[in-house]
Amino acid sequence: MARKFSLGCSVLMMLGLATFAYAQLAQPAAPAQPPIPPQVWTWEQVKGRLELNNPTLLAGKLNISEFQADEITAHLRPNPTLGLLSDQIDPFNWGPDHGPFAYLLPSATVSYLHERAHKRELRTESARKGTAIAVSQQDDLERGLLYSLRSAFVQTLQAKEVLQVSYQNLEYYDRVLKISRDRLQAGDIAQIDLDRLELQRVQYESDVQTAIVNLRTQKIQMLTLLNDRTPVGQFDIAGPFDFNDQIDDLETYRRIALDNRPDLKAAVEAVDKAQTDYKLAVANGSTDPTISFDVGRNPPIDFYFGVGVDFPLRIFDRNQGNKLHTKLDITRQEKLKDAAEAQVFSDVDSAYATLASNLTLLKPYKEKYLAQAVRVRDTLLFSYQHGGASLLDFLSAESDYRSVQLNYVNLLGSYLTAAAQLNQAVGREVLQ
Repeated sequence: MARKFSLGCSVLMMLGLATFAYAQLAQPAAPAQPPIPPQVWTWEQVKGRLELNNPTLLAGKLNISEFQADEITAHLRPNPTLGLLSDQIDPFNWGPDHGPFAYLLPSATVSYLHERAHKRELRTESARKGTAIAVSQQDDLERGLLYSLRSAFVQTLQAKEVLQVSYQNLEYYDRVLKISRDRLQAGDIAQIDLDRLELQRVQYESDVQTAIVNLRTQKIQMLTLLNDRTPVGQFDIAGPFDFNDQIDDLETYRRIALDNRPDLKAAVEAVDKAQTDYKLAVANGSTDPTISFDVGRNPPIDFYFGVGVDFPLRIFDRNQGNKLHTKLDITRQEKLKDAAEAQVFSDVDSAYATLASNLTLLKPYKEKYLAQAVRVRDTLLFSYQHGGASLLDFLSAESDYRSVQLNYVNLLGSYLTAAAQLNQAVGREVLQ
């Protein structure tokens, strides 16, 4: 009886599970969520994100705040000194008429170091000039990071363009293969020709996969500079990928660089600070008196006060070492300024030469070679399909077209990178 009851329960349970499964299958499937579109950033948005998030830039801003805190320290006056004295305490006098404090002489002394020769003002001035140098160095740090970001931005645009060209080449080649398969069915070409065409497709597939990896790698580098954790698939950029053949002459960019380069500005400010430090070293060699005022009680006089002045005798130490050190540092900073100025000219000249060379190559590509490559490829394709050209001729023309297209994209990337290099060399954006 118990066995029949257990078997009946098992059957009921199986029927229930089957009914539940049928109900689940009968329910309509939940609609698939559409993929999240990538967030597209422009150059201005990317640059603003760098200034807000890059940890190196944020650390540099804190360094400026530290220099500003040093200004407060440099401007402080010396603290006065308070001295308290209780003299003539007799611990062994416990007589009926006199106690241990019967002849106590209490006194208090306040002393203050008076700094002469404008030491405090010179310290403050030196600290402020140190802050100005830190600000210029922060601007130079930002200049370098902006160049790195701009280069990554250009390389990402270049990788997107290469990927687009690779897709277009593969799509065009697939159309050629479709036509060739139709010709094979019609008996117009041999199987060996179709095999050679299909083998050539591997190169175009490889171009696509390589471009996908390069684009993803460039996006990762940009996100690293921005200190951003956005998934790579949800991040994209947009910007012009073209060239402008209108550039100014070299002397114009040299003048702009001399006015705007923050590293050169920091070198000039370092010379100015070295001169102030020398004045401070001379001032520190002067004598500072310590003025004191004391008040006390001395029976039978109820109260008294006194005034004193202490002068250190600077016979041996007159700060000779710091005077010589700071004087030599002026010359050293002047040499460094000359070196920074020479580096400015070198950077501008090199970037300008690279930019001009890229322009020389880009102009004939845009005016002549791109159209010629398309015309040669299409003409030979038509001739091959009608028996007027060999398969080898068509494959060679297709390869030439692919090379011209990729060379043009890479030249555009080189031009935009050279433009970014020129912007870095002059210290501000003069070319977009």
